[in-house]
Amino acid sequence: MRIVILAPPGVQSLDVVGPAEVFWEAARRCGEMSRYDIQIMSTGQPSIGGTGQLRFLADRTIFDRDETIHTLLVAGDPSFQAIDPQVISWLRRRVPTVKRYGSICTGVFLLAAAGLLEGKRVTTHWECTPRFHKEYPHIELEPDAIYIRDGKLITAAGVTAGIDLALALVEEDLGREVALAVARYMVMFVKRPGGQSQFSAHLVGQMSETTFIQKAQAYILENLDRELHVEGIARTVGMSTRNFGRVFRLELGMTPLDFIVAARTDAARRLLEDTNRPLQSIAKACGFGDVGAMRRAFSKTIGVTPHEYRARFQARIDHRALVNAQEPHVPDRMVRRLG
Repeated sequence: MRIVILAPPGVQSLDVVGPAEVFWEAARRCGEMSRYDIQIMSTGQPSIGGTGQLRFLADRTIFDRDETIHTLLVAGDPSFQAIDPQVISWLRRRVPTVKRYGSICTGVFLLAAAGLLEGKRVTTHWECTPRFHKEYPHIELEPDAIYIRDGKLITAAGVTAGIDLALALVEEDLGREVALAVARYMVMFVKRPGGQSQFSAHLVGQMSETTFIQKAQAYILENLDRELHVEGIARTVGMSTRNFGRVFRLELGMTPLDFIVAARTDAARRLLEDTNRPLQSIAKACGFGDVGAMRRAFSKTIGVTPHEYRARFQARIDHRALVNAQEPHVPDRMVRRLG
């Protein structure tokens, strides 16, 4: 299976290296180095300058004679400014001939300009979503997703999300066990905790520069299964309720209550993905109290019910293998309760 990564000038280096390493390691694990033929495709010159002062020597350019392509991925350029008409022409000609195609980061703009995203659901890096909405308002964009599969199309957010995309394709091609082995070797999650979200509450929790707010976030994340009130959290970190709410929103762009709901939703998503626990048990363990409250939170923040989310994203694997790979952090108290 020939995997071609189209790398424009100024390409985000990890958009190329990350997926390539996943495919290569998967082939090595299977003992069949020829299963994946990984090629870097240039849009012109054989030498491609990437981020981090790296340079790539392309295997081929879009002006070379066509060869069979199984999977075509368009990498992104963080300084993306203009679209080369010759690249658009090449994409329009080649995409209909491949088994599957996709993009990483701003590569989605090239596919959109080529008219290859009509009626599709896509994603891109969170920083690029305002521009994409403005330029292609008719295309359904899910700005919070790590990656999205829609038929033969798969699009991913930027940088490390390309690794998630490649790992999903490896699972599709070679099975769950191979994908898990690759994830273990690369010291990564076979599926990120928090499901398909670019921003989980845990990631937002790293963004505050105020020590008091950091303490508050840590307290919330460690006590999701308890009753949480803004007044009590403010007291815990030594702030007045009013000042706590003001500083919290200023630092993170959300209220403390919004953060609590997001954190509980993240925890519930992980349990829905990785366990067969009843919904009521998950709702209680994550602090929602009952399934109704959890359902309302999911519908508001994710757009699907907990049942629908589990049906879409649950990992059907041996949970002992999941533990051996990497397990997302859950407070010790919750681990004991969940058994």
